[in-house]
Amino acid sequence: MSKTKMVYGPYGWVIGSEEDVEKYSECCCNGGAGSGDKDKRKVTLLFDREALFYDIANVAYVEGDVMQTENVHDKHQVIDIAEDGNVDRVTRLLDVAHATCVDFLYPYTKSEVEDGTELDDLFREEGTYRIELNVPQQFSATTANLLEKWIHEYMVCYVLADWLAITYPSAAEKWGVKAQGLLDEAKKKINSRTGVLTRPLRPF
Repeated sequence: MSKTKMVYGPYGWVIGSEEDVEKYSECCCNGGAGSGDKDKRKVTLLFDREALFYDIANVAYVEGDVMQTENVHDKHQVIDIAEDGNVDRVTRLLDVAHATCVDFLYPYTKSEVEDGTELDDLFREEGTYRIELNVPQQFSATTANLLEKWIHEYMVCYVLADWLAITYPSAAEKWGVKAQGLLDEAKKKINSRTGVLTRPLRPF
């Protein structure tokens, strides 16, 4: 799997897999860090769909393999999370997890709603999930890097918690608790840097 890469250029900080960072750097035409408020910096977090699916599928395989049952069908229900017929559900869950994180970081991601905005529930597959932040100059690059790793893990845990609630309920709670813990840690880290985020985090 691709390693995490951090790049700073005219478009601000970009953090994600090497491939996604390179693609973003090649096609980025959104102005850059100097195009807005001089006291702000742009940070873009990239989350590769394939990397997320890889981690989700690996954990689901282990959970199914250690499942205390001789029923092969039950094991496969857990393991086959990324197989045809189940992928759409995983995609929907990743969309929810991503939207939760964008909203969680609302002081840095918020944008005005245009009059007449319409949102639909049509199915789409995102090749790369993006979170674009406008942060103060003093915002730490190490904090941004840590956020990228925590959000990746949160998205994986969120999907696993929901899927296992259907296929292996006794294993679901620990992944829900882990997902909540990751968000709580992210909130604590942000507050320690800026004291901005005050919303309670209750994604489950």
